[in-house]
Order: sequence, then structure tokens, then C-alpha cells
Amino acid sequence: MEKNIAVIWGDCSSPEIVKQTIRVLDKVAEKYGHTFHYTDAAMGGEAIDKYGDPLPQHELDKCLAADSVLLGAVGGPKWEGLPGEQRPEKGLLRLRAGMGLYSNNRPAKIWPQLAPASPLKPEIVAQGIDFIIVRELIGGVYFGKHETHTLENGEKQAIDSMPYSEHEIERIGRIGFETAQKRRKKLCCVDKANVLDTSRLWRSVMHRLQAEYPDVEYSEMFVDNCAMQIVKNPAQFDVIVTENMFGDILSDEASMITGSIGMIPSSSLGDGTRGLYEPIHGSAPDIAGQNKANPIGTILAAAMMLKYSFDMDEEAAAVEAAVNRVLDKGLRTGDCMAEGCTLVTCTGMGDAVLAEL
Repeated sequence: MEKNIAVIWGDCSSPEIVKQTIRVLDKVAEKYGHTFHYTDAAMGGEAIDKYGDPLPQHELDKCLAADSVLLGAVGGPKWEGLPGEQRPEKGLLRLRAGMGLYSNNRPAKIWPQLAPASPLKPEIVAQGIDFIIVRELIGGVYFGKHETHTLENGEKQAIDSMPYSEHEIERIGRIGFETAQKRRKKLCCVDKANVLDTSRLWRSVMHRLQAEYPDVEYSEMFVDNCAMQIVKNPAQFDVIVTENMFGDILSDEASMITGSIGMIPSSSLGDGTRGLYEPIHGSAPDIAGQNKANPIGTILAAAMMLKYSFDMDEEAAAVEAAVNRVLDKGLRTGDCMAEGCTLVTCTGMGDAVLAEL
């Protein structure tokens, strides 16, 4: 099979881990008889430095022409002082919108080998952590109007709007129900319906959809309670569906209870098979150029790309199994290092995964 992959190398430490991921994809292609063509696309800090724009149209066009996009994390201290529209993160928002990616799926699953690294009590971890957060990606407050103006008394006032329409909620709601059908058939919609009109509209749409999925156990939870329950009893969750900002915050929280944010991949999909695949961690500017970053989250994101965009289930499973065997051998990067394990570099972790493929 022949596939075209747009590669956004990202900023700071990201190119180091993307490099290891490309090595893994090349090994998969060699082993299973595929051909992967790579097209470099600039986004974030790299694009700002080259073009003065976090995502020029010609770079977005490269992504739209590809079968899928592999993304390294963007941003860093170098670009933090720029105006909002010129910041690296704005490129990511425009990329998601330009590709029509409205669903972000972030798994929160603890690897048994990393259980001691979880900040939760062992008795909580022992009950199991294995759930997915389905986050609406191109609506809500991140894509609403943002205004700052001066009042008559000279005081500044900022307003951020949080719009949602029924069709936006319905399409992400269906993904939530369908994801639950493929798992343990439990779906929890997380909102703030005691305060927000948007949340009350979410509930109205979700109640309508609920009738179409009688095999799924449906529940609702306020976002503040959910934030507590994720650390108190994460085993209760199977699939969480929620709006953009809540999903952003909860998925970061969920990633930390698994032992290392560097292990967690993410997929963003729309109506077609083309997706955006990335680790959920940031660009780690503090260790840039030191060969210390953990590439596993990005390697597992590539495995998700093989599975969900390319229908290469066997190849994806092989990558995940290789990672599992590497962890079994006690190899760790610094972010998840534990007593009795062996510390390896970013390149060393890439070498180890390749050896198991």
C-alpha cells in the first residue's frame, strides 16, 4: 500500500521524537511491503520563523493533499511574546479547522509496567485505568469571538464567547456513542449544565441521540466533579464525551494519572479517513537538543494513524506490541524512569522499539 504522510516536525524537542517515529514507520513499511512518502510541512514556531505566519495557506495545502498528518508539538518560550493571532498555537487551531477535524480522541490507559509511576494510590491504580476522552475540537470558546475593550471608566474588559450549534454537538455525540459501542458500552457526557446554556443544549442533543443507542449506558457529570472523579475513581469511566475546553483540561489531567504524559498519543478525525496524529505532550523546550525526550507518545500516535486512517490493524498492533516489549525490558526515558530500570536516550528508545519490530 502507498500512502502520503505530511510531517510537521514541531518545535524545540519535537523534531527529535518525530525523527524516531519516522524510523519506526519506515521499518513498518519495509516489513509489510508498504511505501510511505513524506512531505514536510511547517507549522507553529518553525512557520513563524520562516514565513511570519504560524500556518500559511501553502503549508495547510500540503496537509490537505496528504493521506494523513503526523505532528510534533509546537510552541516554546521564543514565541510567547507574540500577539495572539501570530502565536504557534494559533497555527494548530487553524490546522484543525482547515482539515475539518472535529473529534479528538485521547486514550488514558495505564501501562502495567508504569503503574508505580502513577501519582495515584496503588489501590486506585489496581482497579484499572482505561478510558477515552472524546473531545469536540473546532467549536466552543477556542473558536468563538475574543474581544478586549475599554469601558467608560477606563477599565479594560475581556469577553470570550462559547458558541455551539446542534449539528456540532450531534456529530461529536455520535462519535462518543459509537466509540462506547466498540468498548465497554458506557458513555459519560461531561458539561456544566447548571450554569451554561451551551451545556444545556449539549444535554438536549445527547438525550435525543441516546434513544438511538439503547445498548450504551449513558450518564452525565458536571466538569468539576469529573475532574475529581478522574483522580478518585478513574475505573468508573469508559468513554467521556465533552466540549472543547473541558476536554482539553480533562485529557491533560487524565494523562498524568497514567504515569507519564510522554506515553500518550492522540488522534483527530473528521468525516473522512484523513487524520491528524500527535502526542499530547508539549514541545519540552527545557530538554531541547539533549536527546532526552520520550518518543513513545509520538510512536503510538503513528500506530493510531496506521489503524484509523490506513486500516493497517496488524501493523498498528505490531508497533504497540514492540513498545510493550521495550517497557517489559525496563528501558525508560527520564520522564518515566524508575528504580531498577535502565535510562535510555530518545534515540536509544527509538533503537529499542525498532529492534522489537
